[in-house]
Amino acid sequence: MDGTMGLRALLCVYLASLLVLQAMPTQGSPTGRPKVSKKQQTVDTAVDGVTIRSLKVNCKVTSRFAHYVITSQVVNSADEAKEVAFDVEIPKTAFISDFAITADGNAFIGNIKDKVSAWKQYRKAAISGENAGLVRASGRAMERFTIHLTIGPRSKATFRLTYEEVLKRKLKQYDIVIKVKPKQLVHHFEIDVDIFEPRGISKLDAQASFLPKELESQLIKKSFSGKQGHVLFRPTVGQQQSCPTCSTSLLNGDFKVTYDVNRDQLCDLLVANNHFAHFFAPQNLTNLNKNVVFVIDISTSMEGQKVKQTKEALLKILGDMRPGDYFDLVLFGSEVQSWRGSLVQASPTNLRAAQDFVRRFFLAGATNLNGGLLRGIEILNQAHGSLPKLSNHASILIMLTDGEPTEGVTDRSQILKNVHSAIRGRFPLYNLGFGHNVDLNFLEIMSMENNGQAQRIYEDHDATQQLQGFYNQVANPLLVDVALLYPRDTVSALTQHHHKQYYEGSEIVVAGRIEDHKLGTFKADVLARGEGREFKTTCLVDEEEMKKLLQERGHMLENHVERLWAYLTIQELLAKRMRLEGKEKADVTAKALQMSLAYQFVTPLTSMTIRGMTDEDGLEPVIDKPPEDSLPLEMLGHKKMFVLSALRPSPSRSSSNIQQLPNQVTGVDTDPHFLIHVPQKEDPLCFNINEEPGVVLSLVQDPDTGFSVNGQLIGNKASSPGQQEGTYFGRLGIANPATGFQLEVTPQNITLNPGSGGPVFSWRDQASLRQHEVVVTINRRRNLVVSVEDGGTFEVVLHRVWKGSFVHQDFLGFYVLDSHRMSARTHGLLGQFFHPFDYKVSDPHPGSDPTKTDATMVVKSHQLTVTRGLQKDYSKDPRHGAEVTCWFVHNNGAGLIDGVYTDYIVPDIF
Repeated sequence: MDGTMGLRALLCVYLASLLVLQAMPTQGSPTGRPKVSKKQQTVDTAVDGVTIRSLKVNCKVTSRFAHYVITSQVVNSADEAKEVAFDVEIPKTAFISDFAITADGNAFIGNIKDKVSAWKQYRKAAISGENAGLVRASGRAMERFTIHLTIGPRSKATFRLTYEEVLKRKLKQYDIVIKVKPKQLVHHFEIDVDIFEPRGISKLDAQASFLPKELESQLIKKSFSGKQGHVLFRPTVGQQQSCPTCSTSLLNGDFKVTYDVNRDQLCDLLVANNHFAHFFAPQNLTNLNKNVVFVIDISTSMEGQKVKQTKEALLKILGDMRPGDYFDLVLFGSEVQSWRGSLVQASPTNLRAAQDFVRRFFLAGATNLNGGLLRGIEILNQAHGSLPKLSNHASILIMLTDGEPTEGVTDRSQILKNVHSAIRGRFPLYNLGFGHNVDLNFLEIMSMENNGQAQRIYEDHDATQQLQGFYNQVANPLLVDVALLYPRDTVSALTQHHHKQYYEGSEIVVAGRIEDHKLGTFKADVLARGEGREFKTTCLVDEEEMKKLLQERGHMLENHVERLWAYLTIQELLAKRMRLEGKEKADVTAKALQMSLAYQFVTPLTSMTIRGMTDEDGLEPVIDKPPEDSLPLEMLGHKKMFVLSALRPSPSRSSSNIQQLPNQVTGVDTDPHFLIHVPQKEDPLCFNINEEPGVVLSLVQDPDTGFSVNGQLIGNKASSPGQQEGTYFGRLGIANPATGFQLEVTPQNITLNPGSGGPVFSWRDQASLRQHEVVVTINRRRNLVVSVEDGGTFEVVLHRVWKGSFVHQDFLGFYVLDSHRMSARTHGLLGQFFHPFDYKVSDPHPGSDPTKTDATMVVKSHQLTVTRGLQKDYSKDPRHGAEVTCWFVHNNGAGLIDGVYTDYIVPDIF
């Protein structure tokens, strides 16, 4: 990129939690806030010479599909270059679909491609701990996108971010949440929300958490009539000031728009551009009585606030139950106990007794999750079989846990099978995961397989309200066994159209494609069972009404209906792939990727690069969507989960520990050579991986615990022209999600929990770190050892450039000192060899190189030609190493490693 343009990405593209465009002064007052004289007649909005000229959020909603565009312009009035940051927070449920920067007439446009291609193109070589352009979780429901830029003197830059989502109806309303935090006064600030709902808008409200109530009515303009609704928030600079003489802004919090639509007709069917959207939320139905069993984790990890808040929520929920409901309580620790062992009616006497039971129960033992769930399922199944009147109720199973199964059946796949075969589709299972020590993916898969949902309950002061809030969404079932049916020869590519239950205040949305010339035969039949009767209705398309809508909303209606279908389809495919394996998972993944690319959504399968924009290493930024269960940045920062104690130099202590471990180790070092120790065999196996700098490889991945080690390659600067560039590991990421532990290791620094601003150590330090089950020992200028309780022990070796060294850049080696406690499903380029396997070598003979011996090896049902060679083990002597004879497997370990080596390429070290 032309350096004269004064625009350079400093690459900090990650998601966190605010809608911000802020000036970031590189000099001046520590706070970066200019002092404002009381004599000034106008408010100075510049910070260190940088002004936000405009910041506008435009949201257009068409039949629940919300399209957001955030546009901002920043001006540098100084005579020197300045750094600015574009920083926005968007809902986790949204997909980014476009991003562009314009500076001095030059445009830099985002380009969405599949994740592997984007990351291989990116070749992130920075070893300094940058986040490599990743979006990050922020708070409970938001993600944060940030990019830092340097803009030239007397110049300006304009940012534009587009994202989209389908609004979900909860508790009788749709919510549009826009995070606001510009951090300085803005010349032209505006939030403009335009809503178009064909059925008509029944209510509309808007609130700003940062405004006093008396100012809300003055500054927020809101109106609705018929199909149209509008909200406008456009404060002047003076109205943004936190006080009359302040240069700071009071805009800091949530701007929330809520609305609902008319429900006077059962049918809400929208058709445009050969796609349809069917919204089903009937009103004025009689509540079904329900059978509900609460299955509660009472293991000792629930002690303190968690059990206190759980009891508070249960007491309130029991108090809100209707007389016609039936219920029971199941508790599981090491043992499983139930309150009554069968469903009882929610009479005043029974409710008081149940509340007394809740107040008195105490914690005990481990986590027999399988046993607790099966007992709860058994109680509901028995009621269905022995009490006919209860079979007409809406049955619900709700489970709350804060950990992982540690008692009874602990194998997750077996638990999934047990629960699914016991429920047999009769009722939904809702799983609530309390805190961050739960495997939310496991709970989500279990819920999805049983017609329910999973939700994380955050450890916070409002956990009681979170539990009650979830229950309120399912407290009033209106229909069960809901089927939305469409003519088979008329429609294709339907989203989910069978639902176990429909709850008051919610909405079922189905979308699909209508085949060419089939609109005349298109209809929707809805079948369900309500209180005391069968529910049935048929919806037809009013073609004249559709024409009127198209005239009113034009191309936007056509576009939004199709993108609504695409959004829902991708979300469902991503959820489905979680519970599949092998070819089925590959097929679903391929379909989700194809649609993500076709509709240009940044999803977990795609990334966005910004064409023409590079950092100091010549690399393009990459925008990603973070994993669903990634930890929020600020929550990681608030958790004080480690103990730090500086140690005096004690090399004898650390080295003696290492010497007690086996002499033969498995590891990877230098260019990069993988050395695999095979028990009961004299010679280890070895292979190389030849990839380009920047590629990240999976070394160890334990799916049962989530523990992982990933390594990123760096290049070795060639010492002479024409010399082939070697690659070495220059950055390692070691993570234990169960405890929120992350360790980033480079030849320069060792960083604990880098995403949350954790402590940074250099290789000159001697220290020991402990975070829950993980102990890290840094041995000055030599190595570090990571030991995981009930896991493995690993060593990272530091290689420094020294006179005469064959490598011209510092790099890292990685060794597995102990792996016998890792799970049987551990994988990765090294992890797959933690499990027993055998090989046989025969027919040794001179190879193409007469100084080396070739032979035939049979391993993992493959017959390979291998070569006798020498590698070095640096685990004891990082400078000189010890020579090791091994059988070398050619072609990137083909035939020895499972699959091909490119299967082990991952997007990031975490």
